[in-house]
Amino acid sequence: MTLDKNGITESVLQNLHDDAKNDLLRIGKGIAKSIFRPIQPSDFENAYLPITEEQGVALRQLIIDNNCKNVVEFGTSLGISTIYLADGVRQTGGKVITTEILESKAARAENNISKAGLSDLVEFRVGDAMETLNGYSKLIDFLFLDGWKDLYLPLFQMLEPCFHAGTLIYADNMDMSGTQYYGDYVLGKGATYKSQMVYKGKAMLTACAA
Repeated sequence: MTLDKNGITESVLQNLHDDAKNDLLRIGKGIAKSIFRPIQPSDFENAYLPITEEQGVALRQLIIDNNCKNVVEFGTSLGISTIYLADGVRQTGGKVITTEILESKAARAENNISKAGLSDLVEFRVGDAMETLNGYSKLIDFLFLDGWKDLYLPLFQMLEPCFHAGTLIYADNMDMSGTQYYGDYVLGKGATYKSQMVYKGKAMLTACAA
């Protein structure tokens, strides 16, 4: 579904998805380094680590259908997911705050988002998200978790005071190590959070009930 009249956003997304398909070698090299030491974010400095086109379209539609205006993203990477999120808030009159720990990736993402014509809808915060989002106090309509997996839970807990009835949280890569702590916590608070696995069990969508 093309939301921008001239198709610029969709064209940029298609090019990025095509480039990301050739990313397996760079991802493999990053994982291989874990043989000698724990994996670090810098191991994937040149890798996309993207969501799929199907996921991106679903994320964008969730934002539009639920009129989400204040969107926070943990894990910009090279900006594919950010473009989908920003294209969504373009329809709702909102804004995306996105966080990326690596300056080089943030710079490339900012360039990609500019090419997509969405720069005015995105605020970048570069650095450790536990620091760049520390003290954040605005109500969050949509939270997208796709950064370092061990930080899902502490970041979620730090931002919990910003949730309201109807806040949506989409956590990607729930099949990866580190996310189980987040899953256990959210599923353990069934009176507050209603969750379902989506995208073939790879991600979890949660709605805040109170």
